[in-house]
Amino acid sequence: MTASLRQTVALVTGASSGIGAATARALAEEGASVALVARRADRLDELAAEIRAAGGAATVVPADIADRVQAREAVGRVVEELGRLDTVVNNAGVCLVGPAEAAPEHEWDRMLAVNVEGLLHVTRAALPHLVRAAESSPRRVADLVTISSTAGRVARAGQAVYSLTKSGVNAFSESLRQELQPKRVRVGVVGPGTVDTELASHLRDGVREAVAGQIGAMELLRPDDVADAVRYMVTRERRVAVNEMLVRAGEQSW
Repeated sequence: MTASLRQTVALVTGASSGIGAATARALAEEGASVALVARRADRLDELAAEIRAAGGAATVVPADIADRVQAREAVGRVVEELGRLDTVVNNAGVCLVGPAEAAPEHEWDRMLAVNVEGLLHVTRAALPHLVRAAESSPRRVADLVTISSTAGRVARAGQAVYSLTKSGVNAFSESLRQELQPKRVRVGVVGPGTVDTELASHLRDGVREAVAGQIGAMELLRPDDVADAVRYMVTRERRVAVNEMLVRAGEQSW
């Protein structure tokens, strides 16, 4: 039996599309009031309207989490408006792969800024509120979940910096898990494999076609498949901590 998320507040970064949007829908279905955080306010407005039409509660918080001030203010606004913070899903991420020798430096900079620094900004701002929620909520537990990648476990050619970022957040999460376990803040990592999202459209010419050739015949995961893993993780009873889940496409060998 799962634990309801009614009377809890969940913050999802990168909520404007893909895994983030699917996760926000899933948590709203479980009864959480969901704070939608991303840069594209128009997309967030559409998602919030969809969630509300289905009977859920959603708050739009436009922010670029790669900016420390914006990330901190986004978390603060959620707590100020909704009164608490029980669940954080660090989903925002950038995947810009390709041979390292030809990679533009701005692609590496962007992956580090979003995948690592953005996650750190949000987590640092959210931790005191998660600890407080675990102390005071009827569930007596809070959750911090990060969307990593199978690239954080299996490094492949052309993914050097992306794998670096995902390996790093895995290690960060494990350290936090040990630190926060006595305070009943569960720390979990979901590592998806190949997912059908718009991330591939962000790749530069040449790389995009090469990636499509590698995965074109594969039945890719859908964002809802990853959202289901997050849903499972955060709806366990207090005695259960699911700390890591790898979710690969059935045809994915790496």
